[in-house]
Amino acid sequence: MTCQTAKPKSKHYKMADGEGLYLEVTPNGTKLWRLKYRIHGKEKRISLGAYPAVSIADARKAKEEIKRDIKVGIDPVLKRLQAAQTQALTQQRDFKSMALEWHGKQMPLWKPKHADIIKHRFEKYVFPSLGSFPLADIKPLMMLSCLQKIEKTAPDLSRRMKAACSHVFKYAIATGRAESDPTYGLEAAMKKFKRGHYASISVDEFPQFLARLTDYEAHVHRQTFLALKLLLLTFVRTGELVEARWDEINFEKAMWVIPTERMKMNLPHIVPLSHQSLAVFRELKELNAHRDFIFPGYYNPKKPMNKNTMLVAIKRMGYNGKMTGHGFRSLALGILKEKLGYPHDIADRQLAHVPKSSVDRAYDRALFLPQRTKMMQDYADYIDNAL
Repeated sequence: MTCQTAKPKSKHYKMADGEGLYLEVTPNGTKLWRLKYRIHGKEKRISLGAYPAVSIADARKAKEEIKRDIKVGIDPVLKRLQAAQTQALTQQRDFKSMALEWHGKQMPLWKPKHADIIKHRFEKYVFPSLGSFPLADIKPLMMLSCLQKIEKTAPDLSRRMKAACSHVFKYAIATGRAESDPTYGLEAAMKKFKRGHYASISVDEFPQFLARLTDYEAHVHRQTFLALKLLLLTFVRTGELVEARWDEINFEKAMWVIPTERMKMNLPHIVPLSHQSLAVFRELKELNAHRDFIFPGYYNPKKPMNKNTMLVAIKRMGYNGKMTGHGFRSLALGILKEKLGYPHDIADRQLAHVPKSSVDRAYDRALFLPQRTKMMQDYADYIDNAL
């Protein structure tokens, strides 16, 4: 009745209940239970809730629990703070939240394009099945079921996603929000997969391919044909070609420098340009000089041309399953070594492969540049003579 009938005054005042427990009445009429206590020689206070939502019996019960904690050296304020932090972390323990948190931590280490790909794969292949489940509820069999769905159409991708999911669980374990990794050992229950090589014609089939490409010139968009021709002459990766910008091409020095951020191995790459390559770039300059990209998209010129455009053209030439954009690289390596007699080291360096030796990796990508310049011209001349 004393608590019920307590009236507000112009200032805060207290109504003691004993052993540090009191009811504080505020000028606006709010009544708050508070407990004054001492721990480690310091006086502190803690709120126990508002009256009448917290009755006097509840306040006294809370006081007794706090006193037991104080006796064993537990500060009730710190205990409450830790409980709040634990609850906040628990709310983020579903797989989707944890995966996105892990993804955010990795983004500074990745190229933006790679980060987008990883996020898209989670959203498409994993979140629909496991995203809403708490981490502790995801068992190995659930994880395996999700991966086997991916495996039906993309066995290589299923193993990549197993590794990505494992990274998420390891991150959760390291931050105290999971106790185990349910992806561990699942490879034993997955299909055996051996990565194959990209389809490519042989060196002996090259003249016939060139003849087919020449015949196809009149049946394809000019930009697409020139892209195929440059892919043949420079044997860069398709992504490196279609995303090329005009400021990368030095016509005076006959040099194309692909910047670090666009290279697979995060190293700049120099492509010496033959007379034939320069002629193609000059024609493209007439077509797209006012564009940022050398190969602008057909529907959205502010973006680069889709690299699948060349793959479609190769299929229409009759080489579906026999040749790919990446196949130009294998083909060039074979011609340079078998037909032109260039050593593997020089040809391989032009393919922008990272040297196996740590000492070689320390050298600039311009290593063998004079030899590579001559090699690229010899290779372009060989193509002309093969027709």
